[in-house]
Amino acid sequence: MVTKNQIKLVTSLQQKKYRTQHGLFVVEGKKSVSELLAEGLVPFKIFIDPAFKGMDIEEAVTVNNRDLKQMSGFTTPSGVLGVFHMPEPKEVQEADWVMALDAVRDPGNLGTIIRLCDWFGIKHLVCSPDTVDCYNQKVLQATMGSIARVQIDYVELPDFLKATKLPIYGAFMDGETIYQEDIPEKGILIMGNEANGISQEVEKTVANRVSIPQFGVQSAESLNVATATAILLNEIRRNS
Repeated sequence: MVTKNQIKLVTSLQQKKYRTQHGLFVVEGKKSVSELLAEGLVPFKIFIDPAFKGMDIEEAVTVNNRDLKQMSGFTTPSGVLGVFHMPEPKEVQEADWVMALDAVRDPGNLGTIIRLCDWFGIKHLVCSPDTVDCYNQKVLQATMGSIARVQIDYVELPDFLKATKLPIYGAFMDGETIYQEDIPEKGILIMGNEANGISQEVEKTVANRVSIPQFGVQSAESLNVATATAILLNEIRRNS
């Protein structure tokens, strides 16, 4: 059975500072937990409500619904909660396209972008320190397990971009249409903050400013950053 110390630890992991301190994060739901296990992420503990059917893990700790609700970051627990060790940082490989995010703050947007990276085979995602934490519970829910297949690193983005040899593309409202670009086999695509776009310091490193042309009535200010990412990655993969 679950102990009070385990409940206290899992509850504390809802806050970033304790996730960083312990090097642990929480994932909820059968699909997400199963995918992280299948991809080789190292579990610290797996907690399962005995009433939950459809998942048999020998090392799992049994926990009643009351305690699971206390541990969960959601109003209605799914019945399965996994605590995993954070993967060790690795050097970013520049053999393919790399995704970069500059101060993306919305958890749903980051989670969706991680899923898009997984869908389009982008293995590496680098984020500025002020981008939302990828182990935020809402981010993890939005990734639907894709976080297990995308390497995510938080870096000082201007320094990282100045050091790379890859061609750098940034999304701007006044950029050249992506449909007219000669897309290389590899590069870096930068997406900016939901309200302010790419910061001035990062903008200085961008050699290629790209945009998505608007065909409808000129009323929408801009596209959602995750939606724009999907369109740009599709065009990159279609042509590179």
